[in-house]
Amino acid sequence: MSENTNDGRPLAGKIALVAGATRGAGRGTAVELGAAGATVYCTGRSTRERRSEVDRPETIEETAELVTAAGGEGIPVRVDHLDPAQVTRLVERIDADHGRLDILVNDIFGADHLWNFREKLWDRPVEDGLRLLRLGIDTHAITSHRALPLMIKNPGGLVVEMTDGTAESNASYRWESGFFYDLCKWAGIRMGMTLAEEIKPYGCTAVALTPGWMRSEAMLDSFGVTEDNWRDATQVEEHFAISETPAFTGRAVVALASDPDRHRWNGRSLSSGGLAQEYGFTDVDGSRPDAWRYAMEVQWAGKPADVTGYR
Repeated sequence: MSENTNDGRPLAGKIALVAGATRGAGRGTAVELGAAGATVYCTGRSTRERRSEVDRPETIEETAELVTAAGGEGIPVRVDHLDPAQVTRLVERIDADHGRLDILVNDIFGADHLWNFREKLWDRPVEDGLRLLRLGIDTHAITSHRALPLMIKNPGGLVVEMTDGTAESNASYRWESGFFYDLCKWAGIRMGMTLAEEIKPYGCTAVALTPGWMRSEAMLDSFGVTEDNWRDATQVEEHFAISETPAFTGRAVVALASDPDRHRWNGRSLSSGGLAQEYGFTDVDGSRPDAWRYAMEVQWAGKPADVTGYR
């Protein structure tokens, strides 16, 4: 059951900020929020006029257009979330336009070029690692610092700290992630837990949320496939069979934001696959991939790929 069924769209009238909406989970979340009827501010550093240091072709304008095409209102705003002044101006604009903020999704990262799988702490210049932490941790803290005073003016707000892995899956050493990346993503889980306590008195909810093995634009490129033929990548990496689209994570956020009893999740570390089992939503192909349970029970256990019962 949703709180607002206006036009059959559960989030009609809601105002959302997806910080880091250029690509990947951020874009998928912004579009699904739009499909549910929300107005979505789509922020990031990559625009049609200028790319960020990530140097990929996706832009916030494209994301905003996809939001609007899905049925919401997409508003692109170029913001460097390491600059408190820029984030302040963004929040002031949202306040002036709507006087409220109902959903904040902290998905900022933009540091894929600063780490590689299986690198050890000393394998890369320390400056790269510290930059990764700035992009993946400081940006979230700055954005929450500026945005939450607007959110807590009204009860019912939702903060989603997007991360990689759950508290359970990350409890042991993830050998492929490396020191700086692992530290960054653990911080996202802790931020969700801490914010949950700080905004609870105002009737708001905060969670940490992880996608599974996501078929982001960059991930598809790395395998040399597209969304149409992504299964060809399983010839290179058999466990890629458990992968999911960015829309799956977006649908997890919509499910949380639409649930009038969402506060039961306050402070929890959640996954797209786990929430799909709870709420019943599916990926775009009708499947429900439970990637983190699969990783712990099959992939990391050294078993051959078999998604039976996990997808």
